[in-house]
Amino acid sequence: MKIATWNVNGIRARKDQLHEWVARDRPDVVCLQEIKARPEQLPPLLYEPEDYQCYWHGAGGYSGVAMLFNRQTVPEAPAVEHPPLDFECRIATALVGGIRVASVYVPNGGKDFPAKMRFLEELTAWAASVIARGEPLVLCGDLNVAHTDMDVHPKERKATAIGQRPDERAAFDALLGAGLVDVTRALQPDNDGLFTWWAPWRNMRARNIGWRIDYVLASRDLFSRIPRCDVLAEIGTSDHAPLLCEIADTLPTQAA
Repeated sequence: MKIATWNVNGIRARKDQLHEWVARDRPDVVCLQEIKARPEQLPPLLYEPEDYQCYWHGAGGYSGVAMLFNRQTVPEAPAVEHPPLDFECRIATALVGGIRVASVYVPNGGKDFPAKMRFLEELTAWAASVIARGEPLVLCGDLNVAHTDMDVHPKERKATAIGQRPDERAAFDALLGAGLVDVTRALQPDNDGLFTWWAPWRNMRARNIGWRIDYVLASRDLFSRIPRCDVLAEIGTSDHAPLLCEIADTLPTQAA
């Protein structure tokens, strides 16, 4: 199974890029964040890639998540659910191939920092409950925390900056402690240039002066079956890059 995630920073501005990328890599599940649109603003023929069933969860020009399912490998669209922690259309989950997949957009915290911390706490409790009931879990999206200094370019490091604060990082530690693995970092432990977000000025992306705030987190039982999880920095004009994760032996091979 291939699971992808991308904060598109506005699906209406990025729809053609989404279609091109999906056509190239053909993920089985695509998780999107910050779609900035209501479902009725997204006519299927314009915004849904060919051969994908799409679930849009948005309330307008702010926040919002989505899940896209490849009809070739997920012929029946799974039921999409929203845990009680959902607010501002920030989480959608579905059971796909026996794996609970979640598309998550954690609040930035600039306007309401306590709300961010509450969301992280409730997300941790929810993830722990999923793992406790025996469902393998892939939690992916824009988590808006740079876990360690290694996840921020030296020119951008500031201990008091939102996204780098010790209390946020402690909350992220707690999320991992619920039974999750930070897949990209676990596979590339020494890569100090591994970033997913770049400020949209001064050629920050071209110079790779960024932060790593987008993640694929997998329950520990799944991690041994994940050979790769890559940041696709060449894709799109969002200020975030997509991630593409491969999980071995979870979906049957389609008949020719």
